[in-house]
Amino acid sequence: MKPFAYNVLRQLSDGEFHSGAMLARAAGVSRASVWNAVQALEAAGVDVFSVRGRGYRLAQPLAMLDAARITQVLGEAAPFTLEIVDETDSTNTLLLERVRAAAPVPFVPHASVIAAEWQRAGRGRMNRPWHAQVGGALTFSLLWRFSQGAATLAGLSLAVGLAVVRALEAFSPIVMKDAGLKWPNDVLWRGRKIAGMLIEMHGDALGPSAVVIGVGINVRLSSAVHTRIDQAAGDIESIIGQPVDRNLLLAALLGEFNRVLLQFERAGFQPFRDDWQRRHVHQGCQVQLTLHGGVRETGVARGVGADGALLLETSRGVRPFHSGDVSLREINRSAGRAS
Repeated sequence: MKPFAYNVLRQLSDGEFHSGAMLARAAGVSRASVWNAVQALEAAGVDVFSVRGRGYRLAQPLAMLDAARITQVLGEAAPFTLEIVDETDSTNTLLLERVRAAAPVPFVPHASVIAAEWQRAGRGRMNRPWHAQVGGALTFSLLWRFSQGAATLAGLSLAVGLAVVRALEAFSPIVMKDAGLKWPNDVLWRGRKIAGMLIEMHGDALGPSAVVIGVGINVRLSSAVHTRIDQAAGDIESIIGQPVDRNLLLAALLGEFNRVLLQFERAGFQPFRDDWQRRHVHQGCQVQLTLHGGVRETGVARGVGADGALLLETSRGVRPFHSGDVSLREINRSAGRAS
């Protein structure tokens, strides 16, 4: 969308009516330009009401991302370099491009964060698309520099997933207690996906390495966006039952990331293994894995190894499977089909 559409969205974010004439006058544009901006917002999945004589307003108030506010909430305990962009193809792609362009000199600071109001081409594992509406998701990427190489970072994606669940539980303790982890990098709430992570690395196998951690969280899903998602999905506002300030949520997530990643640097995945398994939604369940090339394996999920590999009890014994191109589906015994 054009920058002016985001300006209109910020004006409407309070959930009150704003006349087209007032919006046009404030920006020094025509009312037709305001109308075009509203059309662009609606095409991007934002619900905008238009009432003759009153103007435009959002169906619900929206907390636009504000770097200064997030930084203030975080305080000095977790010093991140935070940038907010209106839109980009992918925050992971944007951050990785900057890291690669700066190599071998690390001009991109450690703990840099880019968050976007909208990702035009958000992606998850296996290049699956991530669908979201403008202002309806929390999509961000974090650069974390490790002195170790990629070979020593096994289990990082699982530790990151655990950090997301812990932050959500702290954000809304009563409701989010039903959130759990699907191996290797999804967060589910009562069987519906609410968040996913994508880990991408740059550097030498023996170190040092720069890791870009991408996170996408469904905060608000419109019916239009929901129909484009090809799996059971949920959103935080529907679960909690009230609007969510994404600035507070992002601050909670970054604070937890800081704690988890510092511990991971010292001791790897092992200290997180038991907690991860307690939250594993398929623990002890009969599951089916579909590997690259369509090969399938069935067995009972017996947790994860110290390196984050899924431990699957099969007719040939317990076998480890690493993330790679693997999907996991729990087999519904009563219905005789996968869910």
